[in-house]
Amino acid sequence: MINLAIEGKRTETALVSGDRYQQYLTFLVGKDIFGINILDVKEIIEINNITRIPKTPDYIRGVINLRGNVVPVIDLSARLERQCSEITKLSCIVLIEVDVHGESQVIGALVDQVNEILDIAESNIQPTPDFGTDIRTDFIQAMGRVEENFIILLAINRILSIDELSQLQRVASSHANLALSDETSNFKKMDNSDEH
Repeated sequence: MINLAIEGKRTETALVSGDRYQQYLTFLVGKDIFGINILDVKEIIEINNITRIPKTPDYIRGVINLRGNVVPVIDLSARLERQCSEITKLSCIVLIEVDVHGESQVIGALVDQVNEILDIAESNIQPTPDFGTDIRTDFIQAMGRVEENFIILLAINRILSIDELSQLQRVASSHANLALSDETSNFKKMDNSDEH
């Protein structure tokens, strides 16, 4: 069972052998390896029931109940303008904390498989190329070189614009209010049935 809280996250880059390193959580979306800064990651959880919300974009997979809180889940593959992810036993949700109009909002990102946490030297982090990728360049923060391989480092704050984050926040709030009104309604029904 995956339920990994990211403990002891570094708040600064580490200095090793005269070079600064940053930590990135790496994961698969399709056949590509991506990474996001570990400071943006709150937790990694296995996929539970995702409730689909009607009339939302394809990349909004739905919402989940996380310890009583409604958390919107985006399909990272669909958001990167690829096909929607197929859920397998290796699929999981990376919980990311983002800022929406000064408030902290947790959003789940559906990925095909989590790999590992890598330390990447700042000297091995290179600017985004203008060519050679099918992903919008504004979604890419940089390219990280690990030995002979490159990892696409995502700009998680740009994957969703402020308007889209606000839409996700509204989806989560309205779903939470709906669930609360259903619970209140069920409680009233039970209470009335006790009287008869």
